[in-house]
Amino acid sequence: MAIARLHLITPTTIDDAARAATDAALAAGVRWLQVRQKAGSDRRRLAVVAELVHRSHGTGGTCVVNDRADLAFAAGADGVHLGLDDLPVADARRLLGPDAVIGATCRDADDARRAQDAGASYLGVGPAYRSRTKTTGLPDPVGPAGIAAVAAAVRLPVIAISGITLDRVPELLDAGAHGVAVVAAVYGAERPGDAAAALLEAVGEATPAAETSR
Repeated sequence: MAIARLHLITPTTIDDAARAATDAALAAGVRWLQVRQKAGSDRRRLAVVAELVHRSHGTGGTCVVNDRADLAFAAGADGVHLGLDDLPVADARRLLGPDAVIGATCRDADDARRAQDAGASYLGVGPAYRSRTKTTGLPDPVGPAGIAAVAAAVRLPVIAISGITLDRVPELLDAGAHGVAVVAAVYGAERPGDAAAALLEAVGEATPAAETSR
């Protein structure tokens, strides 16, 4: 499966505002959605994940689930994105099968090589900059130089994550990133659809015919 250049990551709690912003971004042409659902019971999480998988697939997009391979499988998602403390990539691959998308969070070239060897589909590398949505528990930002070091060490697509804004996209692509992952740049925008459209243009995935919600 081709890895998109713009990855939209949902907030950890999906409310009506997040649903509306997600729909606006999908209407603008976003075709890669990563669902983070941290609140509620597993049954409730599954219902929310399945809903967003349906919304994403309805626009021809790809949908992966943050952290939880079991929820990804049960909801019919395309795969999972794993953090450094989550299920190992090789085990997720055995569970989800050879065609599943498996993203792996990496901080440096060593992490990246291990994830590649274990069967990851792409790498989420960061924090590229200081996060606007997660203010504690992250190491120092790696910056464009850190993104470049990882991109040079592996064959997999590198997706820069954390603190991504529209004006930072060019320097990350120049550093070797395949694309970027965003949360606040869309969900924190006054017009999420317009923000998504601008990011799509910046990464080279603009779809002029898409209907942007305003």
